[in-house]
Parts: sequence; C-alpha cells; structure tokens
Amino acid sequence: MTKGLKIAINMGGGDAPGLNAVLEAVVRSAYNRGWEVYGIKNSYEGLLDTSEIIRLSPEHVWHISSIGGTILGTTNKGNPFQMPLTNAVGEIEFRDVSDKVVDNFKRLRLDCLIAVGGDGSLQIAHDLFKKGVPVIGVPKTIDNDLAATIITFGFDTAVSIATEAIDRLHPTAKSHDRVMVVEVMGRHAGWIALNSGISGSADVILIPEIPFDMQKVCDHIMEGELRRQRYAIVVVAEGAAPEGGTTLDKGSGEAGRQDVVLGGIADYVAKEISRQTGKDSRSLVLGHLQRGGSPTTFDRLLSLRFGAAALRLVEKKKFGSMVALDPPDIKAIPLENVIGGIKRVPLDGDTLQTAREIGICFGD
Repeated sequence: MTKGLKIAINMGGGDAPGLNAVLEAVVRSAYNRGWEVYGIKNSYEGLLDTSEIIRLSPEHVWHISSIGGTILGTTNKGNPFQMPLTNAVGEIEFRDVSDKVVDNFKRLRLDCLIAVGGDGSLQIAHDLFKKGVPVIGVPKTIDNDLAATIITFGFDTAVSIATEAIDRLHPTAKSHDRVMVVEVMGRHAGWIALNSGISGSADVILIPEIPFDMQKVCDHIMEGELRRQRYAIVVVAEGAAPEGGTTLDKGSGEAGRQDVVLGGIADYVAKEISRQTGKDSRSLVLGHLQRGGSPTTFDRLLSLRFGAAALRLVEKKKFGSMVALDPPDIKAIPLENVIGGIKRVPLDGDTLQTAREIGICFGD
C-alpha cells in the first residue's frame, strides 16, 4: 500500500445531496491508508487562493453523509481556463490562469486531485490532467445527464422531492378544478421530469427531448373533462421548449457569468393553457428545493461507494479516470470518454413507453 500520499478534493457546479457523503468516504478511506486529505474550498478557486485549502481529518467528516450541501462549498463559476477578472478600466475579461493552478498544486506537493462535479467541472479536471495534474473524477449532477454512468448521486433525492411536491399538488388542484404546472430542473435532459411525473401521476410531462405542441397539451387536458377530471397536473423540465421555439433564459444579471440561466417555461405553459382552455392554471417552480435537504438512502450509499472507489483508483494510479456505476460494480472510465456527452432520455426507452401506455401526454 502506498504510504504518505497527499490527496486534494474539490467540488464544482451546483450542489447535490450526497456531496458530503463522498467527502466522508474519501477522508475516512484515506485516513485508513495513512494518507492526508486536503479540502479545496469553492471548487477550483481554492487552487488560486491556497488559503482556501484546509486539511481534513475524520473528525471533520464524521457522520456528515446525511447532511445536504457541502462543507467545502462549491461554485459553477471560476473556470481557471476562462477566469473572469476585472481589468484596469473595470471591464470583465476572461483569462487562462490554469498555469497558476498547476503551479500551486505542485508547490503544495499534492499527489492527486479528486474532482467531484458534472460535465463542466470534469471538463476542467480533464484539461488539468492534460497539463500534468493527476486527477480522479467523481460524477455529480441531479439532472442525471452525465454520460458513462448509469446514475449520478443527487438524482434520486431530487426525484423524491419533486414527486412529493407533485403529490401535494393533487388535492389542491382537485379542490379548485385547476391546472397546476410544476417546473423541475433538467437543462438538457428530462430525467427528473419523467421520473417524478410518472411517479406523481402527472397528466402531462414536457421534456427537452420532445418539442411540444401546446394545442395537443390543451386538447389532452380538455379530454380529461370528458372523464369528469376537471383538474390536471403538468410537469415540465426547465429545458423543455415548444415546437419551433427555444428554451427560456431568465438571465442572472451576474457579471462574468457565461452560462444560460433557464426558467420561466412553467409560467409560459400555464398562461397558454389558461388562454386556450379558459381553465384556471397556476405555475410552481421547485428550483433549488430539489438540491436541498438530506440525501436519500440510495444517494448516500452511492456517494459513499463513489468516494471509496475514487481512493482505490488513486491507489492503482488510474489517473485521468472517473468512477462510474455499472451495476453491480463501480468501474473506472477515462475522462475523455465522459466529457461532452449528454445522456438524454431515450425516446424508445421502457420508462417513456410506460408513461405513454398509461395515458400521459408529452405534447407530441
């Protein structure tokens, strides 16, 4: 067994239930090997300001696997290859400061970086690996749209929260004969909308993979009137779009932010349903509620497995790899085979077929 290694770990992108469980597994597994672990705060920004790096012992992470969020903090900004910096005249410029990140990593005599994140964060990790930083990736996204792994941690919790919210909307929608439109996360893929919509007995599910026709959505809702169902539940992913249309960007207004901030599709759908059917329609955006709270048992266990597996890859020096669930095992997948690939809902898959067969409309 390799002795005396110094392992660094950071977390990038949006928070997800299970991040602390990964951290607990990494620290405790490393400690049992006689290794040191250093937590990098606020993703890759902590490798620019090294005062943001802290040594972690088992006492820091004892029983944090049940706690949501991350004690290290995370961010979806701070790409060292495109770092937003203010120039002399107060304008935002994007500069490549990755050499400083690599220099700081080497100066601290770190032996490996465990990068926990989604596609964007793992792309950065892969780019750093190409510059000589030993990297192991851990997949994280509640959207479950990361290629090469059957599922990512955080997804099961997000679906559970969304399903509970849908369950709670049924009685109030029925009481008022309303159409309730629930917006869930899902920028490029409709996994959360599909799974929570089916589990929550939605009438309509709108996902990015299927451009929808509002007329067909409204026709389906009005058909419910013939069955004496005078209310309806519509679940829509934030990245869904009508036929011939585009996703809605509500904008963040944050200086230096490059990513599109999706939102507003539920409000659009609700207003269109009201206009075309005359039915009282309301919209609800679950937003960050899907990221919060304690992870489910499934997500805790998967996160702990991912964290422990990452240490095994370090031990085997399989750098440039990502841990991935390939039931019943955790396997190593080259990062180059992971990044840039979006895992979308298969239109011929069993889950979507089940939804159609039980009468759920997708607006197509």
